[in-house]
Amino acid sequence: MFITFEGGEGTGKTTLIQGIAAVLRNQYNVVTTREPGGSNIAEAIRDIILNPKYQGVTPYTEALLLAASRAQHLDEVILPALRAQKIVLCDRYIDSSLAYQAYARNLGFDFVLSINRYAVENLPNLTFYIDLDPKIGLSRIAHRDKYDRLDQEAFDFHTKVREGYLEVAKRYQERIIVIDGSQTIEKIQEQILEEIEKHL
Repeated sequence: MFITFEGGEGTGKTTLIQGIAAVLRNQYNVVTTREPGGSNIAEAIRDIILNPKYQGVTPYTEALLLAASRAQHLDEVILPALRAQKIVLCDRYIDSSLAYQAYARNLGFDFVLSINRYAVENLPNLTFYIDLDPKIGLSRIAHRDKYDRLDQEAFDFHTKVREGYLEVAKRYQERIIVIDGSQTIEKIQEQILEEIEKHL
C-alpha cells in the first residue's frame, strides 16, 4: 500500500509519519521516505531545489527538477518496496507539485501533470492532506534555524499553496482525505490510523 502525506509548512507531517510508522510496524513491513529526496540522486536534486544559495531557480526548472527527483525516487525506493509487499509512507508526492508549482507558481495543472506522467501512472492508494491556516503553520516553524527556499516565500505564496491543495483535494476526492490540521498531533494520528486500517 502506497500512502502519501501532504500539507503546507509546519503541518507536522514528519512527526505524524514517524508516529504512524511506529504503530504500523507492529503488524506490517513499513518503509518511510520523503520528497523531494528519498534516494541518493533524488536527495542531490532536493538540495538544488531547496537550498537558498540557488536563488536563480525558475518556476519551470523547479517543477522539472521535482519531476526528475520523483522519477528517480519511484524507481529506487517506492516501486521496489511495493513489489516487496511493504507499506510505503511518503512525506509529499505529486500533489505537492500540483499545489506549489501548478497552482501557487501558476504553471497550470496540465503542464505539471504532463511532466509527471510516470508518477501519474503510480498514484498513491491513499493521501492525507493536513489542512492548516498558513499563519499557524509558519508560526510553528519560526524557531527553525535553517529555512529552505520555499519556507522563505512571501505569506501570499503560502496562502496560494493552501488554495491549491484544496483544489487538488476536490479533483481527487476518491484518494485524498482532508484532515483538520488545527487538532493535536495525537488526534490527527488517531484519525489517520483509523482510515489506514479501513483500507488495509
